[in-house]
Amino acid sequence: MNNRSNNKRIVKNTLMLYFRQILILFVSLYTIRVVLNVLGVEDYGIYNVIAGIVALFSFLSGTMASATQRFFSYAIGEQNQEKLNKIFCVNLVIYGTIIIVVLVLLETLGIWFVNEQLNVPFERLSAIRWVYHFSVLTFVVTIFMAPFLAIIIAHEDMQLYAYVSIIEAIMKLGIVFILKYAHWDKLELYGVLIFAVAAITSIIYICLCLWKYSECQFRKFYWDKELLHEITGFTGWTLFGQVTTVVRTQAITILLNQVFSPIIIASRAVATNIASQISIFSSNFNVGLYPPIIKSYATDDKNGMFDLIYNGSKITFFLMWIFALPLFLEMDIIMQVWLKNPPPLAVLFTRLALIEVLINSISLPIATAARAPGKMKVYELSLGSIQIAIFFIAWLVLSIGGDAYSVYIVAISANIIMFIVRLLIVRGLIGISLKLFYVKVILPVSLVVLFSVIPSFALHFYLPRGIIYSIVSGFVSLLISCISMYYFGLDKEMRNKVVRVIVNRIGKKIEV
Repeated sequence: MNNRSNNKRIVKNTLMLYFRQILILFVSLYTIRVVLNVLGVEDYGIYNVIAGIVALFSFLSGTMASATQRFFSYAIGEQNQEKLNKIFCVNLVIYGTIIIVVLVLLETLGIWFVNEQLNVPFERLSAIRWVYHFSVLTFVVTIFMAPFLAIIIAHEDMQLYAYVSIIEAIMKLGIVFILKYAHWDKLELYGVLIFAVAAITSIIYICLCLWKYSECQFRKFYWDKELLHEITGFTGWTLFGQVTTVVRTQAITILLNQVFSPIIIASRAVATNIASQISIFSSNFNVGLYPPIIKSYATDDKNGMFDLIYNGSKITFFLMWIFALPLFLEMDIIMQVWLKNPPPLAVLFTRLALIEVLINSISLPIATAARAPGKMKVYELSLGSIQIAIFFIAWLVLSIGGDAYSVYIVAISANIIMFIVRLLIVRGLIGISLKLFYVKVILPVSLVVLFSVIPSFALHFYLPRGIIYSIVSGFVSLLISCISMYYFGLDKEMRNKVVRVIVNRIGKKIEV
């Protein structure tokens, strides 16, 4: 009964997050198009370099948010209210410390790098400094919001999370119209408006948490020194892993800026935005999957946890695949319609970025399971070392004359290695069966890819080029993917459940 209620809750949360993401996807794609046109390719590339420098420090909030969510979920699984209160207060202290560290680092080393080392046009330096300072402020309010967002996710209140995210997306849509008609420097104004949206969103999350959850309060301060050591000990190696993740992404963006022009960075920014928007569909599913995995481990329900991992890994990939395949096939037409004049290499970069996030998507539930025992040293050290190697190998390839797209080839190769290493380590941590993972995840996913790629590519190359033919090709590839998932991706029990749900829904419609 517990597993059944878990599954229903996960499905409900996933549907809510899916609706949220579909709306955000359309808003984001439209926003990128207008912002790129208003700012211009060069200023758009410059903004993403500046944001990348600030994001180099995002591991601080990312690490703590991950730790906060893990400890909240564990305490909720134990039904320990006093521990929840202590976790909240301890994390307020930790996050306050992080904010001070971030401000000092970004306003000293960071501003020095912007002034002395960044490859940008001299005449735009004043606007760049302005954008940098507001990017720092944006990051600070995001840090302060992180523990409150983690509390919402730990409570599996995805409806609340979805509504606030939709409000945030609408505000970002408003930025587009302000940019189009304002007479202020567009780059400077964009930095200010992004900060304003982040600040309003943070205030909403904080107010909702203070109103809804008893552990979120400022009336009484709960302190636990041992809990502080436990949280910081857990986050120590997680911190290392987050640092390496940032190095893998943002540092490579800065590396490309040092070797190529801001126009190439704009191509990477477009590719990164599209890939991240598509990957959020699978990430949202894992947001709903994270608390039950941790709670299953806390209550020693190993079989329930393994089922969540097997089904979660498979479904995570499928949620991305149904979008990634049509996009990969028709990316050139999509770019022309969407951006009119896309930056050079944007199509190639986006296709490679989709491959990268597809490989990574199947590992998301495994990464969640790795955090359940709280023993992160071997896991983060092993994977973090591979991620650091990505940066140095990319630097080496570019230094000997490699093309800009070569950084994606390096990352894709490393993703495959990381998936294998991650699975081996998690087997040692929680005892998951590699054989069952192969049978229940790898084999079905491989069959779905095989039986959907071959006919989809054949149709793509057979049809003439054009918008109408691209729509037909994309729709058919989506249909083929869904059929392949049903017959090759789902086991007999899951197929029967799907049929029952469809029959019940049709029956209700007929009765009405």
